[in-house]
Amino acid sequence: MQVLLETDLAGLVERLVANELPGARGMGAWRSLLQAHATLMRQLETELERQTRLALADYDVLAQLAIAGGELRMTELANRALISRSGMTRRVARLVEEGLVRRSEANADGRGVLVALTDAGVARLAETLPAHVRGIAEHFVSRLDDQELAVLESTLDKVTVDCTFG
Repeated sequence: MQVLLETDLAGLVERLVANELPGARGMGAWRSLLQAHATLMRQLETELERQTRLALADYDVLAQLAIAGGELRMTELANRALISRSGMTRRVARLVEEGLVRRSEANADGRGVLVALTDAGVARLAETLPAHVRGIAEHFVSRLDDQELAVLESTLDKVTVDCTFG
């Protein structure tokens, strides 16, 4: 196999993209979305941990449970949270140790696991939510006007529905 020169690699990428996406339509938007997401998540994670000593992924578990009315099946929680399914069991185990959530069998046959907020989990969420929302407001919402926010939300909702139900 021939080793490509550095300049050939850039050309290779451009040709491959052009084969799948004529004119590279949308690639700039895609790169910007990825960069914005990574940058925002790093900033929000860092600030939340510094201000509240709670990891963003832990916050998300507590928030998803609250949004769902206080409890979810483990599989549904993994689907909703910003965590991989494989990491959810370990994360929930740690949150159980901290007294923020509890686990129980979902039904008599023991095939499902329910995760529920405890009173301490609700209190911890109430402590951390304002700091997280302030970060969202500062680093995201304040940089867009109402029309831009509406267009972005509508567009991303379309992508989510198309990718989910395809």
